[in-house]
This record gives sequence, structure tokens and C-alpha cells, in this order.
Amino acid sequence: MAPQQPAGRPIRTVTLPPIGLEGLLGVPAQAKGIVLFAHGSGSGRFSPRNTFVARALRESGLATLLFDLLTVEEEADRRNVFDIALLSQRLRMATAWVRQDPETADLAIGYFGASTGGAAALVAAAAEGERVAAVVSRGGRPDLAGPALDAVKAPTLLIVGGDDDAVLALNRAALAELRCEKELSVVPGATHLFEEPGALEAVVAHARGWFLAHLAQAGA
Repeated sequence: MAPQQPAGRPIRTVTLPPIGLEGLLGVPAQAKGIVLFAHGSGSGRFSPRNTFVARALRESGLATLLFDLLTVEEEADRRNVFDIALLSQRLRMATAWVRQDPETADLAIGYFGASTGGAAALVAAAAEGERVAAVVSRGGRPDLAGPALDAVKAPTLLIVGGDDDAVLALNRAALAELRCEKELSVVPGATHLFEEPGALEAVVAHARGWFLAHLAQAGA
């Protein structure tokens, strides 16, 4: 049985062209926008943390697309997990599909990136320009986006655990490079995976507020 959204509409399994990446699309009634997830560290559409965030976003009226950025064969080569150019290209492929699918074509688009997916989301957003309405990075590596940081136009929220010292320092440095509307939210006491009680719920609260504000504005 397919997993159900709060409104009772089934989450749709989709295959993204041109190479057949597998995804899970959930579109609540009267969706206010859609968030595409860029996973990191080799995880995919079944990532438990991103699934948790996606469910909360759908409950708030946002559509979600969780998909595999790599094929099974590509996942076997660990270098691909850190190939930001490749990952961002796949995110842009999914973005093109979302703009053509009848169920999502009219929705404002946001990106949610985790770990290396945070860098991929920013590189893709830089290339897409104003066609992407918002970016959120959870425990991401925005520093790996390099010179693309200067070109990002989408309002960007960086969420980092307060006890994730090395990644927090990298996010602060990347924040200084961004020229768009930007914010750094630190979750006190959280480490890199936000496994502490209440940490992932804090991520949801920050991300939900950011997406609802900026996707609704873009849609209007």
C-alpha cells in the first residue's frame, strides 16, 4: 500500500527522465508550492530524516518531491556522492520535470538540501536564477558550492546544529559569500544528524516558515 498524505491522497511514485531516476511525489490539495529534496552522503528518496521533514511540509500545504540523485550503478562509485556538479545537474533535471508535470507545473519551487545536497541545491539555484523561490540547507556543506554562492538569488536559509562545530564554521563562511536574502539558524545542542530530542522538529519549524513565506510570495 502506498504511503498516505494527511488529506488521504496517495504519494505518487514517479520516474524522472531522461535516465529514469526514481522519486516520490506528494501534492496536497491546494498546494502552496513544491519542495525538491537534494539528499547527501549517498542517501536517496527513502532518507528517514528528509522523509520526516517532507511529511511535515505536506501537512503545511507544500508539495514535496524526494528522489534519487544517482542511479544504482552510480551509487557504487563513492566519488559521485561528492560530485556537486553532477548532483546539481540531477536536481535541475528534476526541476525541469516538475515544471512540465500537470500536477506541479504551476507551483513555485523550493530546494531542501542536506549534507552535500546543500551544495548541490545552491549550485542548481544559482543556475536557475529567480525561477527558484527559496533554498533551505540542513547540516549542509554550502562551502562546496564555491563561486556559485555569489550567484544565488533565491532566499537561502542555512540550518546547522549548535554542536556541529566544523560544519557551523563552514556555514558561517558560506553565509558571508551569499549575496541574496539569507539567514543562519543554529539549533542549540544539535549535532550533525540532528538526532537529539526535538532537534529535527526544530529543523522542520525553521524550514516550514522559510518555505511558506517565500513560496507563497513567489506564487502570488
